[in-house]
Amino acid sequence: MGKSLRLTQVERKEISDSKMLEAAIDLIVEKGTNELALKEVSERAGYSRGLAGYRFGNKVGLFDFVLRSVGDEWLAELMSVTKNKSGYEAVASALDAHSQFCEDAPKHVEAFYRLWFESLTPNSPLRPLVVGIHDRRNKDVKGWIDQGVEAGLIIPVLPAHLIADQFSASVIGIIYQWINNPANIKEIRGLHNGLKQVMQLMLCKRH
Repeated sequence: MGKSLRLTQVERKEISDSKMLEAAIDLIVEKGTNELALKEVSERAGYSRGLAGYRFGNKVGLFDFVLRSVGDEWLAELMSVTKNKSGYEAVASALDAHSQFCEDAPKHVEAFYRLWFESLTPNSPLRPLVVGIHDRRNKDVKGWIDQGVEAGLIIPVLPAHLIADQFSASVIGIIYQWINNPANIKEIRGLHNGLKQVMQLMLCKRH
């Protein structure tokens, strides 16, 4: 007889987490965070209504899970496309990848940034996590710029940290603009390309 294909507990947890992630993302986009209930996430994922509560404890735990999961998904893509790149090349590659990520996984991006914007409310328990993600983004951009300067590839018109701030603020603004009209996904590409042009001017790419 063949070897048993029974899943391990770890494998079952990975599968259930993946299904609940997709369910949570769908419900955040459809209903927002205030109206969402943990039991709905469980049921949408195909499990008993109490599983999400058992797994995440409360909605804050669920939203933390969504932010970390989508953030890690994007970070893996970002690290892949910017590997061994610096200066404007890294910045442009990051923007191209972010634009494509928005087109490939629009619900993931929308849910992530809805949680991001809601974390700005006073005393939000998600605020430290979002601040950490934001700081990581700025650090990455500043690192690409510093490496480009050291390699003699670019001559920035402003200090690296200010350009990194501009980059992050612009990306967030692009997403905010898109979320107000999510049906117009094609607008994402044009806005990212516009930001690439701005970054090229600010980094004064050497020829």
